[in-house]
Amino acid sequence: MTEVSAPALPIVRLTIRRVTRIAPKMTRIIASGPAVEQFDVGPFTDTYVRIVFPAPGATRLEGYDLRRIHAELPAAARPRTRTYTVRHLDRAAGELAIDIVDHGRPGLTPSWLATLRPGHSMLIRSPRGLYRPGTRADWHLLAGDAVALPAIAVSLEAMPAGTRAKVIIEVRTAAEEQPLLTAADADIRWVHRDRGETLVDAVRELAFEPGPVQAFVHGEGGAMQVLRRHLHGERGVPRELLSLSGYWRRGLDDEQWRRLKSTGADTTESMTPGSGD
Repeated sequence: MTEVSAPALPIVRLTIRRVTRIAPKMTRIIASGPAVEQFDVGPFTDTYVRIVFPAPGATRLEGYDLRRIHAELPAAARPRTRTYTVRHLDRAAGELAIDIVDHGRPGLTPSWLATLRPGHSMLIRSPRGLYRPGTRADWHLLAGDAVALPAIAVSLEAMPAGTRAKVIIEVRTAAEEQPLLTAADADIRWVHRDRGETLVDAVRELAFEPGPVQAFVHGEGGAMQVLRRHLHGERGVPRELLSLSGYWRRGLDDEQWRRLKSTGADTTESMTPGSGD
C-alpha cells in the first residue's frame, strides 16, 4: 500500500462483542477496543462513524486518514465505506453500539453482516457529528425512516423534561417499531408503509406548534427532496434550524448515491450544522 499522510480522523480497529437482531430488519452491533475510550462525540446526537471495508489485498489501514487515502491511492486500492449513527457509546466500558437496517437487497453490508461473529474485527473512522437539539426553538420536529431511527432515538434520550417534540418515524410494518425513551413531552407517531402511509404525507399533514421549530429530518433521498421544499420553502423553517439530508437513495448503493450528490444533481445535503443554539 502506498504511504499516505498523517491522519485527521484516523481509522481504528475494534472487536465485535455482540451481534443482536433488535427488530425484524435491524441488527445491533456492539464493538469494543482501546480507541473507544478516547472517542469524543461531544454534544451531538447524530454522531456517526464510517465502517471501512478494505480493498482485496490491501495492507494495514489503521492509523491512516480516510480522506487522504482516497486522495492519494488509485481507485482499485481504495477501501469502500458505509456510514452509521452511533446508537450508544460507553467510554468507561470501551463499547460502541451501531444499529444497521436491512433494506432487503444484496449489498456490501448485508454480505458482511451474514458472516459477522463475536471476536471478528471491524475498521471504523472515528466519530463526528453535526446536530444536537438546541435552545433557540420552542419545539422540535424529529422525522425520518428506519435509517434515521438511531439518531432520532439518541436525540429523544438527550432532551430534558419540559422539551416539546413531535416525532414521525416511517417503518415497513408495525413489527419494526422500537421503544423510545425520553424525558421530553414527545408526541410520537409511527407510519407504516404496508398500510400505504408515508413519511412525506405525515410531515405535510402535521399541525405545527406555535413558535419557532428546530427540525431534524433525514431518510431516503427522494423523500428528503420533497420535504426540503415543504419545510424550508412552504413552512418557512429557517436554514439554521433545519438539519435535513438524504441518508440513502432507493435503487442506488452508497457509492452511486455519493456520486449523484457530488454532481449537484441532488439537493438533500444537510442545510445546517443543526446545533440550534
